[in-house]
Amino acid sequence: MFVRFWNTKIATFYEVLLDPFAFVVRSMKEDVANLIAPLMLRPITRWPFFAFLGGAMFCLLASSTCHLLSCHSERLTYIMLRLDYAGIAALISTSFYPPVYYSFMCNPFFCNLYLGFITLLGVATILVSLLPVFQNPEFRTIRASLFLGMGLSGVAPILHKLILFWHQPEAHHTTGYEVLMGVFYGIGALIYATRIPERWMPGKFDIAGHSHQLFHVLVVAGAYTHYQAGLVYLKWRDLEGCRGN
Repeated sequence: MFVRFWNTKIATFYEVLLDPFAFVVRSMKEDVANLIAPLMLRPITRWPFFAFLGGAMFCLLASSTCHLLSCHSERLTYIMLRLDYAGIAALISTSFYPPVYYSFMCNPFFCNLYLGFITLLGVATILVSLLPVFQNPEFRTIRASLFLGMGLSGVAPILHKLILFWHQPEAHHTTGYEVLMGVFYGIGALIYATRIPERWMPGKFDIAGHSHQLFHVLVVAGAYTHYQAGLVYLKWRDLEGCRGN
C-alpha cells in the first residue's frame, strides 16, 4: 500500500513540473467534486473537516497579523507573539478532528475519548499561550510540554485506526498523508530551530530564503497534505458509511 502511495506521489510531482496550472485546476475540480457530489448519496457530517479548515485559517491569519503588527511596539509584539502561538495550538488540535471523527465515527466511545482528550489539551495550550501569567520563564517547560504532547497524542489514534481498518485501502492512504504531514512539520520545526540556512551564510538570506520563511512554506505544505487526507476520509465515509466496522 505504501509503495503504491509513494509511486502516486512521484507521478503527481512530475505532473506539477510539466503543467502546474493544469494540475491546480484539475485538483480544485476534484476537491469540489469530493465535497459536493457525495452529498447527493449518503452525506455524513462535515463539521470536523470544517473545524480543521477553521483552525488552519486562524493559525495563518494569526501568523500574518503577528508579522504585520509586531514592528509597532514592544507591547504589541508581546501580544502578537502570544496570539501566534495560540494559532499554532489551534491548528494542531483541530488537525485531529477529521482523522479521529471519521476513523471512529462508528465507535462512539473511542471517538469521544480521542476528541475530548485533544480538545482539552488544545484549550489548555491556547490558554497557556495567551495568559500573561504563563509567559514567565519558569513555565517554559510546561508550554513546550503541552505543544509536544499535542503532537505525540496523534500516534495512538493513527495506530488504532490501522489496527481496526488494516484491510481498508483508505486507512493506508490517509496514514501515508499523515506521515507526510508529520515530515513537513518536523523538517519545518528543525529548520526553524537550527536557523538554516542563514547560520551558514549570515546576511545572504535576510530578504528571502531564510529559515522562518522556509518554516512557513513547510507548515502550509503540511496543512495542505492534511487537507488531502481529509478528502479521502470524507469520500470513504460518504460511500461506505459504517459498513465493515
